[in-house]
Formats: sequence, structure tokens, C-alpha cells
Amino acid sequence: MAFKHKTVLLDEMINNILTNPEGIYVDCTLGGGGHSCALAQRLADTALLIGIDQDEQAIKAARERLKSIKCNYLTIRNNFSFVDENLDSVHIDKVDGFIFDLGVSSPQLDDGNRGFSYMNNGDLDMRMDQRNTLTAYEVVNTYSSEMLEKILFEYGEERWGKRIVQFILKARKENPIKTTNELVHIIKAAIPQAVRREGSHPAKRTFQAIRIEVNNELKILEQTMKDCVRRLKPGGRLGVITFQSLEDRIIKNVFKLMETACVCPPEFPVCMCHHTKEVKQIVKAQRPTEIEIKENPRARSAILRVVEKI
Repeated sequence: MAFKHKTVLLDEMINNILTNPEGIYVDCTLGGGGHSCALAQRLADTALLIGIDQDEQAIKAARERLKSIKCNYLTIRNNFSFVDENLDSVHIDKVDGFIFDLGVSSPQLDDGNRGFSYMNNGDLDMRMDQRNTLTAYEVVNTYSSEMLEKILFEYGEERWGKRIVQFILKARKENPIKTTNELVHIIKAAIPQAVRREGSHPAKRTFQAIRIEVNNELKILEQTMKDCVRRLKPGGRLGVITFQSLEDRIIKNVFKLMETACVCPPEFPVCMCHHTKEVKQIVKAQRPTEIEIKENPRARSAILRVVEKI
């Protein structure tokens, strides 16, 4: 598979994250290297760029794109949530900027073999990191009805979740559900025909929910943001691009908390929490232009938020 991914909000991210051309920057979702390549072009030869991704194919593609850049760079294959482990492994204490481009990249979505796609058939997998053991197959075929309903409701906001789960349980009693096409067929059968004609693909929310469960995407986000701010130099910046409301809500709330000096209940006469303001927001919610959306329809739901450490 050729790992070609059109980067969203590219200039907006780089313009707002770059504060020190000679600094240390970490692209925590390296992907095909889109943001890293653009950032590297504006960094001095003495700067250091670190790229992190848990997808081996993404790492290989990024290394190929980055081999001609002038600044120092290195790549780490790991989950971005291990902020301290990743930086400590290369003997870095504080950095000038972190970049996060959340969600699944276009090559992952389009490659049926990865199991992310409800448009292209493949084995039920959905692992970002092939070294992990939990797959979509295990989720779909072994989780209880209560667990599946919870996942579809919380991670997919799927209003037909209960009915979809009923159809999944009925199907897997006869034979294990092995492929994405099988799962799509079950989902379509569960959702009334009139509803299927509305909006996006009927399997989109269910596939999103299962992918989030397999990769533990939402549970790690809040702590990861806090860890990144802790490892920023004063004046350093953290930029995050989200593609769905669940992720954006987490990022928005954690940034709001970190820019608040006191979190005591309003009826308290004096502050008792000793909470301190850690960041100021640079970009609150920037969306792609209509031109970018026209060129890349998948950019439509993207939101950029940037904070600076005080």
C-alpha cells in the first residue's frame, strides 16, 4: 500500500505551532509525514524534529519523505500516549512544540486489509499498531451485549446501537463475523431502510466506535494532553486537530481546565484548590476553508486547537 495522505489544516498548524526555528518539535501522529515535512522546511539545521507513530507503514513512508530534510530528525514507533517514555528514550526533557493530527489517515481508511474501511472488504482488525492483541474481531464476536451497546452509544453516538447489537449477537450465534463486509451487511439490516438513506454511511458510527475501543483512543487523550503540557518549555505550544465531536470535546475541556486558575465551586469565598493556570489558548477552534474542503472532503469535520504554555 502506498501511504499517501493529504494533510489537513497544514499551514494553520505550522504557523501557530512554530515559535523557535532552532527548537525541538514532536509530531506525535507522524502518519505519512505531512506536518513534519512542512515544519522541517522552516526549521534551522540545528533543530530537532521527532516523529512518533505506532503504525509501521506510516513510519516507513514518513522516513522516505523526510530523508532530504536539513534539520535533525528521528522517528519512534510507539503510541503517542507514552509521552514521558518516548521523550526519555531519546534523552529529551523539554520541547518547543507538539503536533497531534488525530483520527485515521486516508491510507488506513482506504486499505481494506487493515479492517478500518466500511467501503472496502477485509478482515475485522482495526489495529493502529499490529503488535497489539485486541482486534475488531474480538470486540464484535466476544463482547457482551451490554459492552457492545455501551461502546456504540459512548464512542459512536449511534442511536440505533441497541438494535445493531441485537443483529450482531444473532449473526454471531450462527457463525463468527470475520470481515468488514459481513459487519456492514448486519448493520444495514439493523437500521430501517428510510434511515439508511439519510446522512452518511450507515456503518460509519459503528465502525468508529469499534475502532476507538480497539485502539483505546479516547481514554488516553486527556492525560496525554496534560503530559505534553508538562513537557513543554515556557512559550512552547501544543496543537491538536480533531475529526469527531467526542475527541474535540475532550480536547476543548482539558484545554479549558488548564487555562483556568481556580476550579473551586463559585460559592467558595476563597480559593482552596490551589489549581494554577498552565496555558493560554492561541487557537480556539479553527476549521478548514471551503476551498480546502472542496479539495479534500474528509477535511470537513477537522478542528484545530492550539495552546501555549505559560
